[in-house]
Amino acid sequence: MPRLLVALLCALSLAIPAVAAAAPTATQTQAPAQACQNRTAPPAAVDASEKPAPGQQPPAPLPVPADPVGGPRLGECGLVLPVGAPQPPANQFESWVLADLDSGRVLAARDPHARQRPASLIKILLATVVLRELKMDTQVTGTWDDANQDGTRVGIGPDGKYTNDQVLHALLMHSGNDAAHSFAVQLGGMDQAVAKMNALAHSSGALDTRTASPSGLDGPGMSSSAYDLALLYRIAMQDKRFADAVRTEQIQFPGWGDKPAFVVANDNPLLYNYEGDLGGKTGYTDDALHTYINAAQRGSSRIVLVGMRGTMSPVTAMYTQSKSLMDYGLALAQSAAQPVGQLVDQDPDSRVSATPTTAAAPLVAKQVTAASPVDPGPDNPLLVVLLLVGVLVLGYVVFAVLRNRSRPDKTSQNP
Repeated sequence: MPRLLVALLCALSLAIPAVAAAAPTATQTQAPAQACQNRTAPPAAVDASEKPAPGQQPPAPLPVPADPVGGPRLGECGLVLPVGAPQPPANQFESWVLADLDSGRVLAARDPHARQRPASLIKILLATVVLRELKMDTQVTGTWDDANQDGTRVGIGPDGKYTNDQVLHALLMHSGNDAAHSFAVQLGGMDQAVAKMNALAHSSGALDTRTASPSGLDGPGMSSSAYDLALLYRIAMQDKRFADAVRTEQIQFPGWGDKPAFVVANDNPLLYNYEGDLGGKTGYTDDALHTYINAAQRGSSRIVLVGMRGTMSPVTAMYTQSKSLMDYGLALAQSAAQPVGQLVDQDPDSRVSATPTTAAAPLVAKQVTAASPVDPGPDNPLLVVLLLVGVLVLGYVVFAVLRNRSRPDKTSQNP
């Protein structure tokens, strides 16, 4: 065999194993799920709120999908930022997501699938179920059970008369647990309401979410994530009635007995002092700590921020921390930054639709491609080496053929 060809083949045999070992695979470019804190369940409870009833066992953690919902990068721990993006402003949320409300593109995140407790942010899911199943002009009568709910209450009283639209505003503007109880009763009771909320979460692709109470009070198995809540908020905002309620600043709420009507104000601070604010939802429990959702529009960009397990360190209000994150998200939305993932519109394992029309369809295809052992893209070093060696070998063969043709045929020469 000609010496040059032998040398080329030897170089190829040495180069392929070395480059293949260095070539990153999908599993090498992201931390394994087990290494991410709170990947399967929220942190341990600090009180007895999640203790199961006597004779019952605590529910097992929800399964963790093999492929991160929303795209491979959303399975990463820590900050998940576009290539070349500046660092986000300092904040005290353990996990957060910034996403485009219209396209569903995830702009940036921190540990987006970490399982945390949602607190009152779960009322977004309850409101979506209510708007799909109940009529807003129906009049309901308040009860003592409504009035005696734990936590924040708007002021529903026994024998008070309210429309469901008024109760919806009380639920979203003032996070009324009495309003949540009123809706749960209409949905068939606590267990039925929770089951309907969980069914909607799962069918929407919010696979980190399990509701334990309609109001967001902590209970056995309560779980969600910043990604899931961004997804659920985007779905909810597609209903104009929800969007109108979360951006309403004040309403007149009916009294009961000898208690006169009173004003209910929205408890979301950014609604009053952040340009283009579209509304959101606040939440807090001892186990969940601070949770927050807020949306805003600047120009043609509409984004949503979800922050979970937030703290004030030592006195910085959550809305102040959120304001700088909103600025950061709007700047990313208006730039050419590559998104880090996608908010899906349905359970990514669903096979119901043969012709998907949502943003989830191309995303699933990308996930399958990303799972290949070696990415055959143009930046793959193994492919570059193979092409280079192939060109050299082909060039040598062509050169040898031309060289042989230019020589006289020795068999035809006279002795």
